Amino acid sequence: MSVSSMTRNEVRKRSRDARLGQAIRAVLLSTLLMAPAVSAGAEETKPLRFCADPTNLPFSSDDPGKPGLYLEIGQAVAEKLGRAVSYKWYKSYFGKRTVRETLLSKQCDAMVGLPLVDDFMGPAVIFSQPIAHEGYALVGAKDCKLAGIDDLKGLRVAVQYESAPQNLLASRDDIQKVTVLSPDEGMAALAQGKVDVAFIWAPVAGWLNKTTYDDKYQVVSTEGDGLLWKTAIGFAKASGALRDEVDGVLPSLQPEIAALFAKYGVPNGAPVKFGQADRTTSSTGVSEPTTVGQATTTEKPVQTAAATGDIKAGRETFNGTCAHCHGPDAVQSERRIDLRLLKKRYGADMEATFWKTVHEGRPAKGMPSWKDVFSDDELKNVYAYLQTLQTSDSSN
Repeated sequence: MSVSSMTRNEVRKRSRDARLGQAIRAVLLSTLLMAPAVSAGAEETKPLRFCADPTNLPFSSDDPGKPGLYLEIGQAVAEKLGRAVSYKWYKSYFGKRTVRETLLSKQCDAMVGLPLVDDFMGPAVIFSQPIAHEGYALVGAKDCKLAGIDDLKGLRVAVQYESAPQNLLASRDDIQKVTVLSPDEGMAALAQGKVDVAFIWAPVAGWLNKTTYDDKYQVVSTEGDGLLWKTAIGFAKASGALRDEVDGVLPSLQPEIAALFAKYGVPNGAPVKFGQADRTTSSTGVSEPTTVGQATTTEKPVQTAAATGDIKAGRETFNGTCAHCHGPDAVQSERRIDLRLLKKRYGADMEATFWKTVHEGRPAKGMPSWKDVFSDDELKNVYAYLQTLQTSDSSN
């Protein structure tokens, strides 16, 4: 091949390469120019992510046929906002740990049904306007009068172990208490004629009444200290704009939300008022509840050495996790687990006993180990709070 032929071939090749390069650059430029619009559109239409428990009916479920009350509320909100939904599943019995590891870890955008109370997760969580109430209910025959605590005189009443109803009725000798471990057991005792009334967790009672007992009973919500509280949709504190969007559509969803409560059998009517707690403030500055129906503490708390932890933070952690078994603010009718008696029971060994128990747990007695859930600083705060509650006598 001649030099002149090689030169012509090289020229043709270089010409083709130049045209190809121009085409590639044009495509890249077009893509770059379009990219912001595509990204913005994707942001607007991305799914609204909800944190939820996969096995927690009537609230939530991973069964598409029975998604649960709170998931259906979330779906209705997302539809109003023109967005699809997706879920981050996590077991709810971990309490505040669930919120930390899902919502606050940016695994999801919102969590439906969080308690709308001042000391829940502090400023880390912000809330929508209230969507519902949640608490305990009286369950009995439809012809049974359940208008107040005096209607329970002379009756056999199922109360959940270590619950607000058990504490409330503890000092009422004119009411026969039958302790049950769960709402399911309380409903079964009622159906078997072992009790006349069940005073149990309202949402589960309503759900079981509808699905298992053919709507045989009346389920009446109650109101009083530790018996009822508002619930809302929770968001991480940086999601104020999303919270405002949700608040904007919630009023129009009220009829649909009411229908969902009825669908799942969860009581949502006017509650029976058992009275509000008479709250007094001790010399430590910590508000201590005295529940109507309970005997009050007659002596002032024992003065202890100055706590080294954060008392306010300790109270928040305690009421968010420990109160499930030990009662809100440690108000407890079972003396053996009454944490206000730690100083009286263990004396100088109180602190050592506390650390051994929270670190190692007492599995045989139902007490889990908390060392992998809370840091020592968080547990120190709980201990500081418990120090403020110690008393030489706690009559419940």
